[in-house]
Amino acid sequence: MTPGELKKRLRERNLPALLFLYGEESFFIERALREIVDQTVPVEARDFNLQVFHGKDCRAVSVLDTARTLPAFSPVRLVVVRDAQNLPATELDQFLSYLNDPVPETLLVFTADKIDGRRKFYQVFKTVGALVEFKKLYDNQIPTFVKEQAGDAGISFTEDALALFCKRVGSHLQEIHGELCKLRNYLGERRVAEPADILAVVTDSRVDSVFELSDALGRKDVAEAIRLLRRLLAEGVAPLLILAMITRHFRQLWKAHELLRQRVPEKDMARRIGINPYFLSGLLVQAHHFPTDGFRGIFESLLDADLALKSSGSSPDAVLESLLLRLAGGQHDR
Repeated sequence: MTPGELKKRLRERNLPALLFLYGEESFFIERALREIVDQTVPVEARDFNLQVFHGKDCRAVSVLDTARTLPAFSPVRLVVVRDAQNLPATELDQFLSYLNDPVPETLLVFTADKIDGRRKFYQVFKTVGALVEFKKLYDNQIPTFVKEQAGDAGISFTEDALALFCKRVGSHLQEIHGELCKLRNYLGERRVAEPADILAVVTDSRVDSVFELSDALGRKDVAEAIRLLRRLLAEGVAPLLILAMITRHFRQLWKAHELLRQRVPEKDMARRIGINPYFLSGLLVQAHHFPTDGFRGIFESLLDADLALKSSGSSPDAVLESLLLRLAGGQHDR
């Protein structure tokens, strides 16, 4: 089932008894789940007929006991299992008997960021229920998404304002939603956003940030790193702050590299590195770009840059550009 078909089934109030929502775009998954909850279980009946489990903590037997319990004061019981990718294969297999004989009065919904289609659970689910994948939008789809979301909020953009909004916010849909809410409140009675409104309200989270600069270095994208550095310096960002954030990023890369070498399970890495799990996969990809024996030289270069920036005769621009060329140019690789 496609997301469009799910939307149609929602409008028709004709949902299958078994639903699995998955994919990279959590914004769409959460939105679909909210619509399912709103349509199937009245607010006053949710204490009795809405049960949410989490894959990391729950057991199949508990979910199944709830799913097999008839609803109270409502025609439908809704049972949700979030983050089902965290359920072990042995737990998933315990659902197989239920998949082949679901309770008609129960809607059982799973969510996950990914699935393993080779597992029997998913193969059976595909034949008896509905798997719905929510893919990330391409960059060229973002403007249309922004216009649709803005229309739902009762506002619109001039052409220049839309282009500026998309440049500033980027492609993270939850951030887009949050910035649109801020913009709508800022506009008040007005309904059309101008470029000046975007500059006044919308946070620049895609470009011109130290985090983007650090990521460019991690990818060894020298040209992008230099471009971002010059933009940051032109806007008055303190050179020592830029250096501190670069150092922090390479400290995380070194930790990630060591954890990979030690074969630490990915589920434990984010906590040990001290980052949000959302950023882990990108950090691990970058860690592979740097050999183990290169990190000592990297931190020696960072220390040299720190001393140069704190001396009186050095040009901050030249010091940082030279540092970026050394870090992203691969002089420390062996």
